[in-house]
Amino acid sequence: MATEIKSVTKAVIPAAGLGTRFLPATKATPKEMLPVVDRPAIQYVVEEAIRAGLNDVLMITGRNKRALEDHFDRVPVLEQQLAEQGKDALLASVVATNEMGGDLHYVRQGDPKGLGHAVLRAKRHVGDEAFAVLLGDDLIDEKEDLLSRMVEVQQRTGGSVVALMEVPREAISAYGAAAIETVAGEDFVKVTGLVEKPEPEQAPSNYAVIGRYVLSPKVFEVLENTAPGRGGEIQLTDALQTLAVGEGDGEGVYGV
Repeated sequence: MATEIKSVTKAVIPAAGLGTRFLPATKATPKEMLPVVDRPAIQYVVEEAIRAGLNDVLMITGRNKRALEDHFDRVPVLEQQLAEQGKDALLASVVATNEMGGDLHYVRQGDPKGLGHAVLRAKRHVGDEAFAVLLGDDLIDEKEDLLSRMVEVQQRTGGSVVALMEVPREAISAYGAAAIETVAGEDFVKVTGLVEKPEPEQAPSNYAVIGRYVLSPKVFEVLENTAPGRGGEIQLTDALQTLAVGEGDGEGVYGV
């Protein structure tokens, strides 16, 4: 009997990094709170998840990240002041941040052992369901339905799905690179291998994995048995490589 595939409703947003690439701007401010036009970056990511129907959002945070929780919480004094001053548009924008239409949860990563370790910290919350992972380093245009498409592919295949973007060969060393095969009659590809930040001449392709994933819960078991890789950290790419070459239920990796 085929295993029933549960709908995807949970999103995990790793946000425990120190943001060293953005210093000194991130010395006292989490990189996720840096403004992009009129909103902090993290708000775009949460809004994207909720638009895709992922209304149960777990943030993996760390020390000095309290601002993330505060941003999505109510500030009654500020709301009252804006109301009394008749600043209705500003009031609406403030209220919207704590009425996102989803449930937000938080857990600390603890030891900074890499992206794979951060994802593993979500195991108790996610359970045995497929789930999405959204990284704040990549912001996706609101007009794109990338995440919804990825969820659809996961539901059809039962495996894990990564977002791929073609980049110049000389730039591939900044990304995880995917080896891919076409799937007859489908608008997605099968990922047959992944390499984290390869040298251009060693990369299997110039298709880069960007910061959106929809993962089978099988990934937790793999992460628990994944040794530290590049940089001494537990790499999500290494776990996905294991799933890509596996043949069991919940294994197999696909690309959108």
